[in-house]
Amino acid sequence: MTENTTTISLQVAPACVLRGRQALTDAIEQIARLGSRPLIVGGEHSLELSQLQVLKRSELEIETARYTPDCCESSLDRLMSAVTTHQADVIIGIGGGKCLDTAKLLADRNRLPVVTIPTSGATCAAWTALSNIYSESGAFLSDVSLANCPDLLILDYGIVATASPRTLVAGIGDAIAKWYEASVSSGNSSQTLLIAAVQQARVLRDILFQKSAAALAHFGGEDWQEVVDATVLLAGAIGGLGGAQCRTVAAHAVHNGLTHLPGSHHALHGEKVAYGILVQLRLQEMLQGDRLAATARQQLLDFYTSIGLPKTLADLGLNDITIAQLHHAALLACQPHSDLHRLPFAVTPEQLVAAMVSTTIIEVENRFGVDTSLAMFGTDNS
Repeated sequence: MTENTTTISLQVAPACVLRGRQALTDAIEQIARLGSRPLIVGGEHSLELSQLQVLKRSELEIETARYTPDCCESSLDRLMSAVTTHQADVIIGIGGGKCLDTAKLLADRNRLPVVTIPTSGATCAAWTALSNIYSESGAFLSDVSLANCPDLLILDYGIVATASPRTLVAGIGDAIAKWYEASVSSGNSSQTLLIAAVQQARVLRDILFQKSAAALAHFGGEDWQEVVDATVLLAGAIGGLGGAQCRTVAAHAVHNGLTHLPGSHHALHGEKVAYGILVQLRLQEMLQGDRLAATARQQLLDFYTSIGLPKTLADLGLNDITIAQLHHAALLACQPHSDLHRLPFAVTPEQLVAAMVSTTIIEVENRFGVDTSLAMFGTDNS
């Protein structure tokens, strides 16, 4: 046994998590401990939520600012000026994933505490020490590791319940990817924390399989609350515990490539990730002859049908996409620094395109004229 001399830094969890039906009301004292001059960063919808009146009626000296058009450098430059003008001593992000990523990165750059208040169950961004940077037009550019997880996460179920059910469906797609990606990147690890993270990802998958349909049928009910906890909290905890080694693989790489296609921009983050899981499993089938991956893909197809997650490019609204456009997205997903290379085998852009058009093996030959038979990958497995 060789001695491991590598120092690994883990940002596992927010310093404090408050969750409840009126958690924001109960959080005023906690926020005041962090600062008295909050800058609240949000979008048009989130900044007009009635629940924010509790902050405005407090003794906190509040200023608000919009993060739009995206979590991009131009938005961050404008918000940096807002921090200075207001002399803010704490940042509060309220909104979806891109808003919370913006607030976290803004706080990190100013070395200020940050409070995250998710308005839906669409992502685990409220938890993580990570922000994704996009272009102004919404194309993924890079991710940035932050010094810390948020100082305070406020999961107010009354706020989350105002979101569209579609956002929770997308959150289920984003969260369930933890198992399919972590089990590939870290499933053979002997490290205690990685083993724990992968097993928690399996538990997360099972919770979502068991409770998602009931959660969506009874929005705001007990199963709904458990699924929100799973998509926002447990998904974040898995990434924190496992770190970069146990985070994203091909499913998120496919998402990142698709964001460079304008036709995909109306699809939510978790919807593109959910489709990316099917692509990853298809790659495992085609390049490794993995029969378990084929079984898992069919299980997911049935699950996606039951809750409304996309299974094909057409389901993502990319009805008119060409092979040339797909190849462009695949090239970006296969860049040297891409998380796709956490797969235990090499993938070319051409192989990725073949997997992307054959997640359900429907209309492949007629629509695209692409050979997705296993023979093109040099294997006789079926």
